[in-house]
Amino acid sequence: MTARVFGCTLSELRALMDLRGAEALAQVNKKFGGVEGLCAKLKTDPVNGLPNEKATLEERRRIFGRNEIPPAPSKSFLRLAWEALQDITLIILLVSALVSLGLSFYKPPENSETGGHDANEREAGWIEGAAILLAVIVVVLVTALNDWSKEKQFRGLQAKIETEHKFSVIRNGEALDTVVTELVVGDIARVKYGNNIFFFFF
Repeated sequence: MTARVFGCTLSELRALMDLRGAEALAQVNKKFGGVEGLCAKLKTDPVNGLPNEKATLEERRRIFGRNEIPPAPSKSFLRLAWEALQDITLIILLVSALVSLGLSFYKPPENSETGGHDANEREAGWIEGAAILLAVIVVVLVTALNDWSKEKQFRGLQAKIETEHKFSVIRNGEALDTVVTELVVGDIARVKYGNNIFFFFF
């Protein structure tokens, strides 16, 4: 459908985006008949840019895709806790706690020579294993909470950058600033010194 509406396909544009410098210019000249030919195939006026009409821009987004990277799925708190538990030190402490708890509930055969002092020690023996286990749980929860908080902040920062980073384009013969995610295939961009250019079309 892309080839019927426009004179080039999405795969051709992707292949062109992979090229740089003189190689890209040679490909534009050979395959599309130069910059003017590419503009004609994309139905873009090289001076006035695209018409700033919602329907036209939406059609380009539908055919060529949106200029955005889909966010990676965020990790759940349980997943982050599981990853925190993979630390070798915590694994050793966890095994030690379980062994200590297991031994505290083991009752050796009664011996007439043992006094009451040993019985009290056996009754309180589980405390050491429980303390180690509690320490491991606290460390895992704090680490997972910290990682979850960092991931949430990172996603907020990424969303802020995507919505605040403006790019200058020409539409209807006028320069206007638009967010990067609103760029479409065929936009005439006004590149200024220091601009970072990122185009992601899927």
